[in-house]
Amino acid sequence: MTHRHLDARHLSHPEPLERAVAILRELDSESCLYMMIRKNPIPLLKLAEENRFNYLSREVRVGEWHVLITPNTRVDLTEHLRV
Repeated sequence: MTHRHLDARHLSHPEPLERAVAILRELDSESCLYMMIRKNPIPLLKLAEENRFNYLSREVRVGEWHVLITPNTRVDLTEHLRV
């Protein structure tokens, strides 16, 4: 699976969501968004759920979340989590 990386830890609202949505529009079933951000991006996760995307969000350290989103509902995203 190809990862499209987005390090949003130093971006201000609403730029992380805007950049993530732009990437999501380009994903195919063999790619995913891998995003690092300071807090759990609940609006992005709701959007992913509404569009039936597969997603995983984990706090890997205090104040650092890793988020994976893909249109492929059969892939186990825990295998792609890099901590």
